[in-house]
Amino acid sequence: MTAAIGFLAASAGSADWSDEAWDSGRNPELCLYRDRTTAILRKFFRLSVEMGRLPSILGQEFFRTHVTSYGISSFEDTVIFVHDVERCLGKLDKLAQQLIARVILQGFSYEEAAGLLGCCRKTVHRRLPDALDQLSEIFLAVGLVKPMMVPAAAVEEACQEREDDETLVIM
Repeated sequence: MTAAIGFLAASAGSADWSDEAWDSGRNPELCLYRDRTTAILRKFFRLSVEMGRLPSILGQEFFRTHVTSYGISSFEDTVIFVHDVERCLGKLDKLAQQLIARVILQGFSYEEAAGLLGCCRKTVHRRLPDALDQLSEIFLAVGLVKPMMVPAAAVEEACQEREDDETLVIM
């Protein structure tokens, strides 16, 4: 772990994103953001490598491969994006970070990730969606992901009866 992760975890602010404080059943609609979150993580990985920088949650276990390049607005935008995602990942607990690193970024299967992390496959199968949901919630809070739908304002139900203070005019 680099010093940056320690700094980012310490600067998480007042919101506690640790496993004890986060409830996976609190917002069941977060599962709708899993694909977006996964796509952001993969983009983050590609851009980090293109910048010549290894994502800190991967540690030193990286073997350089061929990386395709695609256009992005500017180098500064890339640096800001990578930094923002690093900060969000730093707010996750260590197991969630390792699950995302192994399964999403490195492409290991659940069985392989379980072997590397020293846990059973069911733990990976159960905790990875929770980690993605938790990260989706963080992305929504910081504005990396926009909400799919804004909660509609309470609409009054139409009523067939008249109110007591209404005046009925018959012509």
